[in-house]
Amino acid sequence: MSLIFIGDELVAGYGDSRASGWIGRVLSHTHNEPPFLSFTLAMPGESIGKLAERWKVEVPQRMEEGKDNRLIVGLGSHGLSALSVARARLHLANILDGASKAGMTSFVVGPPPRRDLSPNLQSDFTNAYAEVCGRREVPFVDTFTPLLAHEQWNSDLALADRYTPSQAGYGLLAWLVLHNGWNTWLGVPPTN
Repeated sequence: MSLIFIGDELVAGYGDSRASGWIGRVLSHTHNEPPFLSFTLAMPGESIGKLAERWKVEVPQRMEEGKDNRLIVGLGSHGLSALSVARARLHLANILDGASKAGMTSFVVGPPPRRDLSPNLQSDFTNAYAEVCGRREVPFVDTFTPLLAHEQWNSDLALADRYTPSQAGYGLLAWLVLHNGWNTWLGVPPTN
């Protein structure tokens, strides 16, 4: 099985002193026999509009003929204030529909809360992304709602004073992914 992760610097784990990000933590707690081949295709500062274009070029280059190729979309929140919810919804729909046509199953991790954007705006985008995934029966992990008032998440962002979390924040993201359908989607038993 090939796992192809796409997204912004959150997918790369930028700011994590352990250099694992949420992806490294998730994979290290996932049964991996036979081994997965994983690719992380991150582009710092990328909006969903740019992601919707980039994935069409980069992902097919990593798909393996005859393998179970899977797409994991780590949504960020760059450009939300300059984008309509309808346009963002369309971009995600195009990514998921394109992946489905290419024979890939998808899993989507929603954007976590940030301190410099309105919570209402972020909630609107999260709900729109969840709706797109729900209509396509694609698993969606809402990271915004559980982390918005989470003390550790907010402490992590306050210390970093940036868009990306530190070690604790990436651990929280990984926990949310692992406990919201990840193993079921992969068809593997959960680890202890």
